[in-house]
Amino acid sequence: MSRREAMADLFARSEPIVVEIYRQVKAAARACGPFVEEEKKTSIHFVRHTAFAGVHAQKSSLLLTIKSSKGVASARIAKQERVSANRWHLDLKLHSPAEVDGELKSWLKAAYALAGPATSK
Repeated sequence: MSRREAMADLFARSEPIVVEIYRQVKAAARACGPFVEEEKKTSIHFVRHTAFAGVHAQKSSLLLTIKSSKGVASARIAKQERVSANRWHLDLKLHSPAEVDGELKSWLKAAYALAGPATSK
């Protein structure tokens, strides 16, 4: 299956707005720097050296999971899970491209930094 077919399959049951939300999230992530999209069976991971975000297409929304170094107090976070001592996964359910705003972009930028190589001083 080609990459295009895999992407089409992932969004096959979604409304067109979900594809537009995905494009906005991808553009926001690209603004952080280079990364690779890894298509999984039901999701796409954005990977720098490690994954910093994942997207899951739903019928009328996009579920975005962002890596974080801490929990975040925000009504926008549908779920947050502490996966290790210094790592959290933050889940956001996006219904509109307009929700890809400055706050979400700042979370993506921080997640991107976490997914990079450690720098030595």
